Amino acid sequence: MDYQPIENYGIIGDMNTVALVGLNGSIDFMCFPDFDSPTIFAALLDKHKGGFFQITPHLTELKHKQIYLPDTNVLITRFLSKDGVAEITDFMPVEGAYKDNALIRRVTSVRGNNTFHLHCAPRFNYAKNPHNAVYQDGSILFVDQADESFGLQLKGSVPLNISEGDGYARFTLKPGESADFILCRMGDITPGKNIDEIASTSLSETVHFWRGWIGRSKYKGRWQEAVNRSALILKLMTSKKYGSIVASATFGLPEQVGGSKNWDYRYTWIRDAAFTLYGLIRLGFTREAGEFIKWMENLCPDVGRPGELGLMYSIAGKKELTESTLDHFEGYRNSKPVRIGNNAYKQLQLDIYGELIDSIYLYNKYGEAISFDLWHQLVGQVNWLCDNWQQPDEGIWEMREGRQEFLYSRMMTWVAFDRMVRMARYRSLPLPDRIKHERDKVHQSILTDFWSDEKQSFVQYKGSDRVDAALLLMPLTRFIGAKDPRWLSTLRRIENELVSDSLVYRYKPPGKKKEELFSEGTFSLCSFWYAECLSRAGELEKARYYFEKMLAYANHVGLYAEQLGAEGEHLGNFPQAFTHLGLISAAYNLNQNLENVRNKQV
Repeated sequence: MDYQPIENYGIIGDMNTVALVGLNGSIDFMCFPDFDSPTIFAALLDKHKGGFFQITPHLTELKHKQIYLPDTNVLITRFLSKDGVAEITDFMPVEGAYKDNALIRRVTSVRGNNTFHLHCAPRFNYAKNPHNAVYQDGSILFVDQADESFGLQLKGSVPLNISEGDGYARFTLKPGESADFILCRMGDITPGKNIDEIASTSLSETVHFWRGWIGRSKYKGRWQEAVNRSALILKLMTSKKYGSIVASATFGLPEQVGGSKNWDYRYTWIRDAAFTLYGLIRLGFTREAGEFIKWMENLCPDVGRPGELGLMYSIAGKKELTESTLDHFEGYRNSKPVRIGNNAYKQLQLDIYGELIDSIYLYNKYGEAISFDLWHQLVGQVNWLCDNWQQPDEGIWEMREGRQEFLYSRMMTWVAFDRMVRMARYRSLPLPDRIKHERDKVHQSILTDFWSDEKQSFVQYKGSDRVDAALLLMPLTRFIGAKDPRWLSTLRRIENELVSDSLVYRYKPPGKKKEELFSEGTFSLCSFWYAECLSRAGELEKARYYFEKMLAYANHVGLYAEQLGAEGEHLGNFPQAFTHLGLISAAYNLNQNLENVRNKQV
């Protein structure tokens, strides 16, 4: 068993957890029962120990295809050969009798008599706990030896066998015949229930749910398929139980193959979640924003504690996410260490106040009015920010090399103050006079302390002579006009130093020349920011060209990881919410500008 490239996977889920399904029909990553629970399948991180659930036909000279049923998160994997054609329909029910924590796999013979092999090899608690497998009432029960109350149940419409603790099956289907398999919590399938009926009903209900949800999108412009897929992925990574939003579905996938930057992104970053809400609100999905705000009010008491707002939380609102390593895992293509938890939760990143308050401002404007209690909590936070916005911090890119006074962090404190002023004016809410005063002080600080006359550009941090891609948010947050001369000269410098064709690096390491390869890949979110900046600057032809080139870097089912390598390979955790929300924002703005009559050629 070789490692499948990250980009060879589709994703399914039920808004509790997700599973990554390879083009070869193998589920190689799945946490259970929640996004941030231990894995039950992790062959993506260790092909020998991690565990997997593979179904494959016995066909020669196979070709593989994978598609989503349109406007759903139901994934179809096809196996094509001159000897026959077969397919697997994978999904996780979101409504009906099996709406929580069930994985359903329907295997179909499309052409020819096809023989299939099934191998289900769960490995509990990040493959640290041994398990027992027993046959009971037509199902295989996989029971965690360290916690016998926890286990999985595998039921199929064909006979299953056990060998050395794993589940196996060998079965043959004639053209048009199907076999169904359900993997769920131990005890969730009632004995005597017809598996085919459960699978058929659940499939119909799941397709109906996803099509009904995406059908409420207000976006009807260009690139609708890519925008819809991105929205469906963002919804997939929104917790149905809590309303929180994970930054990515995975952990431990490297930013550089063989490197050590292998982080755990299965948590709710205030920044990522706020940007995600911004993308969804633009499409008309305000309910998700409301659920996130409820999560914040009910499960994150730090919101009411000035200065204690955390950078990130677990999906249930836990703040401490102590980092540790899974030393028994070899890592994706030998990329070690494999980390779980994330010590970045200890960092100070002042920009999160601006991102959070901006998303609340948008919800208050386009969704529903926020509560007075939340307003007073936000006032407490910005009062603290008034006294602390000049502090150095670790910045948006979570650098672990020491704190600086980053322009991006400074700008987002301006956003926090500015959006509070706007909300207070819009709803006649009480707000201390000092907030507006501090907003203006921050604005002046950026114009004087972060502008280089020599370089004719804004710079990454106070005293620096470099730029970074986070500056692309300056016009997007409306801090500066998209056609302002200072901004356009900064944009040109970003192009000269960080842009490679349509792809954008986050920042240039000290001493590196542009023609030298950077140690990490290009950051896909920044590439979409760049396209949107071009669109806002009126460079529509160039913006469209680069945006559509970025669309071509998606994998075969429209998904993006965090970064792209020198050969277009996907790097980092996958799929990445940041990237997909950047796509939505860029598509929305570019389509709007292309439709603007002032920009149309006569």
